[in-house]
Amino acid sequence: MRLKIRVLDIYLFKQFIPIFFAALFLFVFIILLIDLFANITRYLGNEVPAAVMLKISLFYIPKCISYSMPIALLFAAAYTLGDLYAKNELTSVFSTGIPIWRFSLILLITGFAVSVFSFFLDDLIVIPTLKTKNEISRRALNEMVTERNTNIAILAKGGSTVYAIDYYDIDRLVFNNVIIVEKDENKEFVSRIHAQSAEWNGEYWDFRNAVIFQYKDDGILRVEKFQSDAKYNEHPDIFRRSSVKIEELPVKDAALLVSDLRYLGLPYFKEQANYYQRFSFASTSFIVMLLSISMSGRFRKNILLMSLFTSLSAAVVYYITEMLCMMTAGMNKIPPIIGAWLPVFLFINIGLLLLRSAKT
Repeated sequence: MRLKIRVLDIYLFKQFIPIFFAALFLFVFIILLIDLFANITRYLGNEVPAAVMLKISLFYIPKCISYSMPIALLFAAAYTLGDLYAKNELTSVFSTGIPIWRFSLILLITGFAVSVFSFFLDDLIVIPTLKTKNEISRRALNEMVTERNTNIAILAKGGSTVYAIDYYDIDRLVFNNVIIVEKDENKEFVSRIHAQSAEWNGEYWDFRNAVIFQYKDDGILRVEKFQSDAKYNEHPDIFRRSSVKIEELPVKDAALLVSDLRYLGLPYFKEQANYYQRFSFASTSFIVMLLSISMSGRFRKNILLMSLFTSLSAAVVYYITEMLCMMTAGMNKIPPIIGAWLPVFLFINIGLLLLRSAKT
């Protein structure tokens, strides 16, 4: 019996893999064409060379693969099982007492493996290549591509300290023309520091040609020279990360950005939900595979077409549910971790319930 199941696993996997890679190639090609035709008029208007357009498309391929893998898995699983149902090949399998969940276990394992793979693919390859693609595209279209390092303003120490910086030299870790305003717990003015420049010395910001405006005991606002103080020790990366999007950061840097926003007293719920989604969204491949298997074999007519349609419909409902949960979490209506993981647990349970009642 064990040998028979192993043979069936190999047989099903061999039927599934060619369809999956064919579907993956097709969906990647379609997404590339959509992106190209969506921007073709802008490329032509800016006289972008064909080689540059090709380079942009090449850097977009990893993101296209990330987009396409769940859809390709869903299509391949539904097509493979639907085709076996249509040819009555599963009748003999079920007659031996093997349930649909055990027969399709190799597909569930494949979906789980692809979910793990997609997480590392996104973090290590998709994010940097997509950032490069966007930079090349903006250069080709004569748009601003440099990292924002001018007119920076952040809150620190829970909002009691405000930094306003004209220019931040990211390579040298130097501020030019910096103003620091401090307030007390009642948000009342305490002091204002104005420095021509400030340089990070490894522990805190060392100010040059600085003066401080503050009220003295007699109630008069006075101006004095200011020497550097170790309490102004906000890490240089805080000023850099405050100007980037969390979608362009790897998981490690995304976690640091959320930590920075909390430290600075700024809204962080949307970014924290996005951070948790990095982990939850990776399970999409497993979920669509589970839904596809549980939907297969529920129809007596037009088996293949109906299996594809119902699987795709279930996946669309999942994506919509995830979008609504993330939107709600971003508005702080529900905790960010709930917004990211609720659709995953909900649809895994729905898939398991459907799988229990699937034809066998």
